Amino acid sequence: MKRLNIAPLCGLSLVTLCAAAETSAQIKSAEIVKPATIADVKAPPVTPTKAAPPASRPARHTHRANAAETSVALANRAATRQPAAPGFINAVQVYPFADGSLYQVYAAPERVTDIALQPGEALISVAAGDTVRWVIGDTSSGSGSDKRTHILIKPFSAGLSTNVVITSDRRTYHLVLASTSATAMVALSWTYPQDALIALKRAEEERQKAVPVATGISPDQLHFDYAITGDRPLWRPLRAFDDGRQTFIEFPASLAVGEAPPLFLVDAKGQAQLVNYRLQGRFYVVDRLFDTAELRLGLKHQDVVLIARASAGGRKGRGS
Repeated sequence: MKRLNIAPLCGLSLVTLCAAAETSAQIKSAEIVKPATIADVKAPPVTPTKAAPPASRPARHTHRANAAETSVALANRAATRQPAAPGFINAVQVYPFADGSLYQVYAAPERVTDIALQPGEALISVAAGDTVRWVIGDTSSGSGSDKRTHILIKPFSAGLSTNVVITSDRRTYHLVLASTSATAMVALSWTYPQDALIALKRAEEERQKAVPVATGISPDQLHFDYAITGDRPLWRPLRAFDDGRQTFIEFPASLAVGEAPPLFLVDAKGQAQLVNYRLQGRFYVVDRLFDTAELRLGLKHQDVVLIARASAGGRKGRGS
C-alpha cells in the first residue's frame, strides 16, 4: 500500500492557521478602543489677553444756575400775573396794568385768543420769541377815538411756550404764552389804574382851585338815594348821587395816593361790564344813570364795593 506524505500539508496548514490566528488577534485588538477620560483630554494653551478698556461715555454738562440766573428766575416768577376767577368779566380776563408785570396767557391749538388794547391806543409793533409754531396777527375794531387794536394768537400744538412784547404809543406789554391741549383763554384786556391815578392827581389840583364838579345844576335836581355796601378799602366811596342825567361817585382824598378801582355796571342777570367814566376832582362822572354798579380792585384778595340805587319811588328817567 502506497503512503501519502502529508507532512508538508500539515506544515502548511499550521503556518496558515497561525498566520490567520495572528491576523484575527490583531483585528480584535484594533477593534478594542480604550475610552478617553477627562484626564486624557488636554486643554489647548490659553494665550493671555489684555482686558478691553471700558467704553468711553459722553461727558455730561450739568448746568448749574448762578446767582444772577436765580435772581432773574425769581423776579420773573414774582412779576407774573396768573388768570384769576375774580378777574373774569364773562369770558374775558381783565388784568390791572402795571409796568414790568408779566401777564400769563393760555392758548390751545385750533383756538384763537384775543388780546385787546386800550381804546384809542395805537399799535407800534409785536415781537414774539417763537414765530414758527405760533400764529400771531393783529386787527382792529371800532372807529375814531373808540378804535381798538386786537392781537390774535394761536399755537400749532400743545406744550409750547414763548413770550410776546407788544409796544404801543402809550405803553409796553410783556406776555408769557403757554399752549395746552384744550384750555384756551378767549380774550384778555386791562384796566389802567396808573392812568386813573394821574388823572386823579390832576383833578385834585383842579379841586384845590374850587372848580365845581358840574355847572348849571340846582340842588333840587340832585338825588342821593344810593346805597354803598361791600368791603371797606381806603378808597371806598363816600357817597353817590345823580342829577337825572349823570351819576357822580365821590371818593375820599386818599384815592389820590393809591390805585383807582375800575367801575363795572351790573345788569339784571348779574353780569358785569366795564363802563366809560371820567375823573373830575375826587369824583367819577358817569354820563348815564344806572341801578347797580361795582368797584373792584385787587387780584389775590379783591376788594369789591357795591353801589346800588334805592327804590326810585316813582322817579322817571332811569335809563340804562
